[in-house]
Amino acid sequence: MEEKILVVDDESAISEIIKFNFEKEGYVIDTADNGKSAIELAGENNYGLILLDIMMPKLNGFEALREIRKFSDVPVIMLTAREDEVDKVLGLELGADDYVVKPFSMRELLARVKAVLRRFDSQEKKEEDTKVLKVMDLEIDLNKYQVKRKGENIELTLREFELLKYLASHPGIVFSREELLEEVWEYEYYGDIRTVDVTVRRLREKIEDENKDFKYIKTKRGVGYLFSSDSGES
Repeated sequence: MEEKILVVDDESAISEIIKFNFEKEGYVIDTADNGKSAIELAGENNYGLILLDIMMPKLNGFEALREIRKFSDVPVIMLTAREDEVDKVLGLELGADDYVVKPFSMRELLARVKAVLRRFDSQEKKEEDTKVLKVMDLEIDLNKYQVKRKGENIELTLREFELLKYLASHPGIVFSREELLEEVWEYEYYGDIRTVDVTVRRLREKIEDENKDFKYIKTKRGVGYLFSSDSGES
């Protein structure tokens, strides 16, 4: 089945070149030139991924992403013309799975898209036997991509789940930020390791107790992150 992608950018030249190259790769491409149209199309179609520009008329990419996240967990890659850390962090905080800075090479963009889609599509290719990681009162269903704490569902983005899954599958092992970028994001970030910190912080906000020491995802100062070794597997 052909993967359907929504490309949202107010610069038609960029949208068209992406559409041209991605269609050659076998993808089905829809385009939009503003945030409002992006929200409408995302609600009407079952997209495999959205490429979302930040600076657009009517509604910018941040505002559009905020609205899309209210009804969809579709993977989103932000496109930004600026390398400002604030833009990158804000997009990740709102639930973006990745970001690409303009100008970008089509090869890089395709690699990012394929990496995200590969993770997302793997959910449908899991074996029927359920595999659940249990850590104290946290349950991580690796097949259904579901996380529960004390029996209550916790909504995670695809990237948050993949990071949690990777860490929880290797309890007690410390991973550097660079290692996590390579293993979870599946490509090099050219030294931009803040992405890992932001995703860890979002995860902690969702699975950890407030105003308490972290008991699931721990920090090894000066090295990286590790998951609690007090875990079991069923």
